[in-house]
Amino acid sequence: QVQLVESGGGLVQAGGSLRLSCAASGRTFSAYAMGWFRQAPGKEREFVAAIVWSGASTYNGDSVKGRFTISRDNSKNTVYLQMNKLKPEDTAVYYCAVSPGAQAMSAGVVTYRGQGTQVTVSS
Repeated sequence: QVQLVESGGGLVQAGGSLRLSCAASGRTFSAYAMGWFRQAPGKEREFVAAIVWSGASTYNGDSVKGRFTISRDNSKNTVYLQMNKLKPEDTAVYYCAVSPGAQAMSAGVVTYRGQGTQVTVSS
């Protein structure tokens, strides 16, 4: 059974930082991209970032470019999202996801998804 478990969410002031982690279990995601989506109340799901299996390429959503960095440790089947310079508009539930490719994920193609972790940024 595949499981994606997110951690690291919480409450932070604007301008602060958080680091999200997502540990995958149940199988090895060789050749799969891993990444993050977010969804705020009353808004549609938004692509945040994705990283290819090798880690050589990453894709970021326009609203987080220059502030968020995605990375992965395949030995631990874990993907990370370093979030800096957080803004109130970054407040959302952040979901970890697995997709056949990073570009596919940016287009909304998701094979597996976690339960999400809440990130709240106060002004």
